[in-house]
Amino acid sequence: MRNKIIFVLVVLGVLGALGSAYVYAVPSKPLPPVFNPAPNPYAQGIYANGIVESYQANGENTNIYAEVPGTIVRIFVTEGQQVTQGTPLVQIDDSIQKATVEQQRSQAEAAQALLEELRAQPRKENLEVARAQVEMAQASLRTAQDTLDKQQSSYKLDPESVSKDALDNAINGQKVARANLDVVTRQFELTKAGAWVFDIKNQEKQAEALGKSYAASSALLAKYTVKAPTDGIVMSISAAVGSYVSPQGGYDTYTQGLDPVVVMSTSKGTLAVRCYIDEILIPRLPPADKMQAQMFIRGTNTKIPLEFVRVQPYVSPKIQLSNERQEKVDLRVLPVIFRFQPPPGVQVYPGELVDVYVGEK
Repeated sequence: MRNKIIFVLVVLGVLGALGSAYVYAVPSKPLPPVFNPAPNPYAQGIYANGIVESYQANGENTNIYAEVPGTIVRIFVTEGQQVTQGTPLVQIDDSIQKATVEQQRSQAEAAQALLEELRAQPRKENLEVARAQVEMAQASLRTAQDTLDKQQSSYKLDPESVSKDALDNAINGQKVARANLDVVTRQFELTKAGAWVFDIKNQEKQAEALGKSYAASSALLAKYTVKAPTDGIVMSISAAVGSYVSPQGGYDTYTQGLDPVVVMSTSKGTLAVRCYIDEILIPRLPPADKMQAQMFIRGTNTKIPLEFVRVQPYVSPKIQLSNERQEKVDLRVLPVIFRFQPPPGVQVYPGELVDVYVGEK
């Protein structure tokens, strides 16, 4: 009896195994795709990876770096805001540079004031003092001369009436008075002549040098306010208030690299697509006058015709999106730029990856 039960259980196990094998062997129907993969619309079309960017006559997006290092104390704009040329974007702490500018401004003003003082010479008050000194010296000379004449006249009448010592003192007093008159007369002429031309030229150079230093410091002070170089839209701001930036850019928390402080695009509705053509496909590129392309937005069935703009005639190593140098692959690509107008209701943004097929008209 026991053997019969074991046999029945074995048979049931075998039947269960066969049934399970049959059920699992039946292929299940695949799920329909969310969107159709980008089809090649051309008979000899070339596939390329593309990235959307702002449309410009040359270059890519407008990458703005701080020209001076420092800590950001204020951000004037927001991402997505449309700005005009010269609009302040970011303010960097300029307290030290402001003090330097004020110091050099005072130095330049002092040098200019001294130059004006030299040019204004002779000063009226100084000239009057020098003239009075000449008149006083003349009076002293007359007094000394009168004293000498009297001493000499008395000596001629009676040599015993005047001592030799008194006569010598009178002669020496007259000589001293005459020499003093000569000195103050020359001093008067020097005062009346004004500043020496070489002193004026030297001070002119000093004032010019300090003026240029002040202008240079003022120009550098203006660099602490990062302004929009052209009309456009602020696409990204990679720094916050309190962040440190430098001419190399601002630190990006996610890529751990240095990015532009502000990235702008043009304010036009036209966008560009930069396609990277594999170097082995370059010989298959159609001529420029016959080239056309279509762009497929990933995740949708939307396709947009592209207008050829130019070829950037420089084959370079391909770099992945994070722009990390270690992510270079052993592949070189040729950038080809197209442009397009986003259709109504289609959201397309710079930096978006798209599929592109390039063909011939």
